[in-house]
Amino acid sequence: MERAAPSGHRHAQHRPVLYAQVLDALDVRPDGTYLDGTFGRGGHARGVLEQLGDRGRLLVMDKDPEAIAIAHEDFGFDARVSIRRGSFADMAAWDAVEGGLDGVLLDLGVSSPQLDVAERGFSFGKDGPLDMRMDPDAGESAAQWLARADEREIADVLWTYGEERASRRIAKAIVARRDTHPLLRTAQLADVIASAVPRGKDKSHPATRSFQAIRIFLNRELADLELGLDAAHACLKPGGRLAVISFHSLEDRIVKQFIGSRAKAPPADRRRPVEPDFTPSLRMLGGAQKADDAELADNWRARSAVLRVAEKLGIGNRESGIEAEAARPFPIPHSPFPSQRSDAP
Repeated sequence: MERAAPSGHRHAQHRPVLYAQVLDALDVRPDGTYLDGTFGRGGHARGVLEQLGDRGRLLVMDKDPEAIAIAHEDFGFDARVSIRRGSFADMAAWDAVEGGLDGVLLDLGVSSPQLDVAERGFSFGKDGPLDMRMDPDAGESAAQWLARADEREIADVLWTYGEERASRRIAKAIVARRDTHPLLRTAQLADVIASAVPRGKDKSHPATRSFQAIRIFLNRELADLELGLDAAHACLKPGGRLAVISFHSLEDRIVKQFIGSRAKAPPADRRRPVEPDFTPSLRMLGGAQKADDAELADNWRARSAVLRVAEKLGIGNRESGIEAEAARPFPIPHSPFPSQRSDAP
């Protein structure tokens, strides 16, 4: 069912990606308990809250103190809403989830407001301090890390988290430049990368992959995603929904494999005399969902968004009748990345 974006709040003009698809995926019950692990500016959360009754609960989390301040400003008066600053990876430690969840939403990556504020240091298109931390009170800034990391570590981060084929050339250029001029601004870093790598055939800026890689590394985004998926799986009630929006292939690969490993039996192995029993604990609901032409015309940042949805199985599940099994460790592949770089010796 098509839904309009919610209104009536000072920040309601921020329209989240895949808004209607997310609310349909969560299948919000008026008396349910739902967790938005990436509040941002609250677009999806407002949509969930509008469908909750007096007995419903909305739990919101975010690492970003600015997002949490907005959550308190807009929802602090509502007894149905609980707010927590922190990573969704730690959702299971929050007392508010002890009774279980009917839905979990994770909208991954950096938010539009974070990209648009130069002082946060996420965008090479806006010159600002070289920071890139989602929680500016925790960990190293990008400038601090680039000042101390050796050439090999920088190259490995660019390769692993950005799939940047020129990672070694870029790392060498960064180290050479910092020896004479400290890298303190986003424009400085973007210029160094552009000097080492020509603009790609797709006309994207040469710094795109490197900025993505450094941000993901500093904020532990993939590690948090793996922990958060396990936590969501454990906290969901039978029949509860998991909805995850990713924006690049590294995230989407983890989400797809996580759901698939719990929804489908592993391939048969002839080397095993007896195949182990497999009980699915998730049901995949459709495939990858993407923005339609109308949304893309209105919001170009939705072009890379991918939504995947799953339903927790277990006692009382609407269709399965299968008892929920304990969460199994998520099998992380040894290396999901290409084996060769273009600048490899």
